[in-house]
Amino acid sequence: MSPSGRLADLGIVLPPAPTPAGLYQPSVATGNLLFLSGVGPRLVDGSFVTGKVGASVTLDDAREAARLTGIQLLASIHGALGTIDRVTKIVKLLGMVNCAPGFNNTPAVIDGCSQLFFDVFGEHVARSARSAVGMAELPFDICVEIEAVVEFDGVL
Repeated sequence: MSPSGRLADLGIVLPPAPTPAGLYQPSVATGNLLFLSGVGPRLVDGSFVTGKVGASVTLDDAREAARLTGIQLLASIHGALGTIDRVTKIVKLLGMVNCAPGFNNTPAVIDGCSQLFFDVFGEHVARSARSAVGMAELPFDICVEIEAVVEFDGVL
C-alpha cells in the first residue's frame, strides 16, 4: 500500500502546508533531498500545543504534539512534492522539545513523530538518523518543533 493510502487508513487528512513565520522557505530541495524547515504542533483550529514538557505538558501530551508536528511535516512534503508517495527515505529528524528544568526524556517525545512516519511509510523508509534535544524556549512557546531531511524520487 502507498504512503497516501496508509495515511487514509489512519484517518488523517493533511492540512495545507505550513506557512513560514519569518524570512525563510518552508522547504528547499537540492538533488533528490528535501530539507524541511522546523514546524510545530498545530491543532485543527489553527492554534498550537504550547507549554513546557515536564511542567504544564505531560510526556503523553508532548508525544501527541510530536505526532501532530509530524502531520505538519507530511503536509510540507505534500506541498513541496505534490504527494507523499515520492518519499524514498526519511534521512534525518531534528526534534526540539521545550523542556522544564530537569526534563530529559526528549527521545520519548520525538517518538510520537517517528511512530507516525513508521505507520505511514513503513519502518524501512522511516527509520532515520535523529536528534532529540531539550530547549529552554521555542518560538511562540510551542512545546515541540521538528525539522526533517527527506529523500525523494524524481526531480522538482
